[in-house]
Amino acid sequence: MAHGRKNGLFIRKSVDHVRAETVNHGLKRSLGPIDLMFLGIGSTIGAGIYVMTGTAAATFAGPAVLISFVIAGFACAFAALCYAELASTMPVSGSSYTYAYATLGEVAAWTMGWLIVLEYGVAGATVAVGFSGYFASLLADFGVHIPAGLMTPLVHVANGGMGDVSISGSLNLIAAGVILLVTVPLLFGVSQSAAVNSLIVTIKAGILLLFVAIGVNAIDPINWVPFIPPNEGGFSYGWPGIFRAASVIFFAYIGFETVSTAGAEARNPQRDLPIGILGALTVCTLLYISVAAVLTGVVPFRQLGVPDPLGVAVEAMNKPWFALVIKAGAVIGLTSVLLVLSYGQSRVFFAMSRDGLVPSLFARLHPRYCTPWGGTIALALGMAVAAAFLPITLLGDLVSLGTALSFAIICFTVIWLRNTHPEIERPFRVPLGGFRVRGIWIGVTPLAGILLCSAMAGPLLFDVIHKVWIGNPVPALLLGGHVLAGAVIYIGYGHRHSRLGKGLGPAAPAEQAA
Repeated sequence: MAHGRKNGLFIRKSVDHVRAETVNHGLKRSLGPIDLMFLGIGSTIGAGIYVMTGTAAATFAGPAVLISFVIAGFACAFAALCYAELASTMPVSGSSYTYAYATLGEVAAWTMGWLIVLEYGVAGATVAVGFSGYFASLLADFGVHIPAGLMTPLVHVANGGMGDVSISGSLNLIAAGVILLVTVPLLFGVSQSAAVNSLIVTIKAGILLLFVAIGVNAIDPINWVPFIPPNEGGFSYGWPGIFRAASVIFFAYIGFETVSTAGAEARNPQRDLPIGILGALTVCTLLYISVAAVLTGVVPFRQLGVPDPLGVAVEAMNKPWFALVIKAGAVIGLTSVLLVLSYGQSRVFFAMSRDGLVPSLFARLHPRYCTPWGGTIALALGMAVAAAFLPITLLGDLVSLGTALSFAIICFTVIWLRNTHPEIERPFRVPLGGFRVRGIWIGVTPLAGILLCSAMAGPLLFDVIHKVWIGNPVPALLLGGHVLAGAVIYIGYGHRHSRLGKGLGPAAPAEQAA
């Protein structure tokens, strides 16, 4: 049986090749539908709801940030339905990377894998930096003060990225340390990690529900008037601001697709992966809208542009004891996000390593726990270094940009696979049907996903270009550097070591352990 077609950079895996990987991977199938849903919730509820909601309301949308959540949620919903179809058809650990390999070819697969580095790795470092701030604030309430030198990255950009780059002489060791800490349970097996994650998710979701329950009585309806503030130019309020806010809080939805990276460890992936993906997105969207409604109802929206908008709302409720609960919830919630982001990235690199595109270290399994322990540690060290050295907050929009583009590619993948392999069994199919244009099937759901995710990426890309225009090239340089590094690694290593390019099938567990 041929494993692929040798046509240079655009070589593709056959579907039979991909399905062979679902059997011969060496990972332990131990996750049920609830585990998978909690995995998605754990990686989704984090910095987005604790920080981005306030920024989006204060700067762009006002109380209409609720509409922004609906728009971003719809974009993610269409992408989630596409993920669910692909995950039920090809339940493998590589998620979007593997889906792209089977449809668009090796270069597209590498691009998706490298976008996931931006989405999971850089987002993980961003979350770790947010953790250090909340953690220090929580300890300060108990009289314990962490020196600023332990929470300040080595590289500093003055005036939020508008000034010169300087060296601070310190390291954010708190952020680096929490990344290494959450890596420990991942080394001992996914079932143990899932148990820890489920407990954390229950706690942080419960705290946010408590915030809603208590905050409802403190809402002043006057804070919702006008619900859509008049536009003040550019993306400041009005409908332009609503869509710009949607692109900002798109960051809050990053993570639900992590469920699809667990395809090789799900007990019944064809049934359980769609449940986990759609269940996680539904729960998070409802919780986000509820929290945003209370937040903008308790505090005038212009006062929410702070690092801890939920803390500001709690102070307005005149409940000092609850401020401690919110900070504790933030610390716990961000910890679970780090856990799942580290898990998702290690599984994508596991798949890439089995294909020969990255070194074998990332696919080497522990003989007892059946986890890719070497790659997990290596990736955690990389995230820790980024969190300690870099001003990661500059990359929030870039993470959302990379995610929006990867979601759009996933939606296109569904259309491609339906046309090239209509015979494949699909336990879950995207709803709403489709239509044909010159014999080509185009699904309504994936088409809507492409359009909406592109709409999320548009304002972000415009903002990067605008910052270059006004003399702040830092975000563009970071994005360009990431793209260049990916190209160099693929050309220098991945293309030359590709197993598919050599006519080889999936690497066996025995080969991985060698």
